[in-house]
Amino acid sequence: MISETRSRLVLPVILCATFMASFDYMVVNVATPSFERDLHAGPVALELVIAGYAFTYAGGMVTGGRLGDLFGHRRLFVLGMAAFTAASLLCGLAQSPAQLVAARLLQGLTGAAMVPQVLALITASLPASARTRAMAWYGVVLGGGGIAGQVLGGLLLQADVLGLGWRAIFLVNVPVGAAAIGCALRVLPAARSGRRPRLDPVGAVGVSGGLALVLVPLAMGREQGWPAWTWVSLAASVPVVAGTLGWERRLTRAGRDPLLDLGLFRARSFTLGLAINVTFLASFGGVNLVLTLLLQGGLGLTPFQAGLTFGPMALLTMVSSLLGRRLVERFGPRVLVCGAIVNAVGVLAFAIELDVLGGGVTAAWLLVPLGLLGLGGGLTLPSVIGAVLSGIEPSRAGAASGVLTTAQQFSGAAGVAVLGAVFFASLGTHPDRAAFAAAAETAAWAGVALVMATVLLTLLFPRPAAPAPGPEPVRLEERGEVAPS
Repeated sequence: MISETRSRLVLPVILCATFMASFDYMVVNVATPSFERDLHAGPVALELVIAGYAFTYAGGMVTGGRLGDLFGHRRLFVLGMAAFTAASLLCGLAQSPAQLVAARLLQGLTGAAMVPQVLALITASLPASARTRAMAWYGVVLGGGGIAGQVLGGLLLQADVLGLGWRAIFLVNVPVGAAAIGCALRVLPAARSGRRPRLDPVGAVGVSGGLALVLVPLAMGREQGWPAWTWVSLAASVPVVAGTLGWERRLTRAGRDPLLDLGLFRARSFTLGLAINVTFLASFGGVNLVLTLLLQGGLGLTPFQAGLTFGPMALLTMVSSLLGRRLVERFGPRVLVCGAIVNAVGVLAFAIELDVLGGGVTAAWLLVPLGLLGLGGGLTLPSVIGAVLSGIEPSRAGAASGVLTTAQQFSGAAGVAVLGAVFFASLGTHPDRAAFAAAAETAAWAGVALVMATVLLTLLFPRPAAPAPGPEPVRLEERGEVAPS
């Protein structure tokens, strides 16, 4: 552990990785017309620029967490940040769609090396008194990074910084990454756990392959009309995942080191927490996509204007995450339940507004649902992450963080794919403003089902046991002893 004073320097440094990864996940959405115009990118290339990052990022998370346990979280953070910065530079220098796609795949993979170290460093390095605050800021940065990708991305494109056009959205990572690396080498603790787990290459290939078999067809199937290969891929994911889990159990029984630490799932808080993350982030990611499509396609806003519409949501996410820290300390898991309920009310309000107003809906009407989503999300996400990781031993922090972040990225991508498919299936071939509103309403009701599942799961989340009564601890000074320095 490190001192609370030093933790104030550690936290901004490691959260740079969370912000950069979230920013780059969303920023390309506002630049797709530029890719089409300047690089002559076709539909498949555009899908891979957006979705390729998501599935290499999600697919590498568990392995990234294990590598942190093996080689040290500080070392993997610095190497991952350096590689992510280099991949961002390659994205900014790309001269063809193929080069941009390859650089984006690499960017997602390098993000998977650095991001699991963030939660692992919070869990294993910060004093207990600083962790709740750290989780609050983690929620702010995780939620704010994606929204900043839309707002700042639109601003960078509109400003055309140094005549770079779309390249600026990637090249901005280079100075930020260089500064983060320099600070990380100065302030991050170098210690790692005494026991070094072995690598599990079979598990790494199985986990990454199983996720790819699901994410690739979900990301690309709709645009391609759901051809046969998408269904074959989804079906093949079942035996691949089952076989991988069987292999991991075999390693566990043999006393070896599986990539997936199945012992983590014996804790009810960890398993339920993962389920809450899945339903919450699937609804959050999917509803945000539907809102973006409605604002730009239906209401005719520019990407920058649409991004600004998310401003109140970003502000309330930040405020509720920070205030939630004190609420969690006082009320515990009840804050998680309240956050999920507020989030559910936000999605429900979105669906009801669309049902009542139809094509007459405006961006101003959407500010209330967006505000509720920001308020509820800011209370929910840090609370559930902190609760899930609170009982994890420092030696297993990397593995737990890898599983958690993988579940988050997978569920977010799946939510985008599923609610996006519902939206476009309802939209029709020649949509007007009313058709966009009707399609958004249909997708919103699907989002309501997901947020209601989140509420039910939070009600099942275990409350921490009250400490057993016992004698007051005797201070060392009262025994005539001196505390070790």
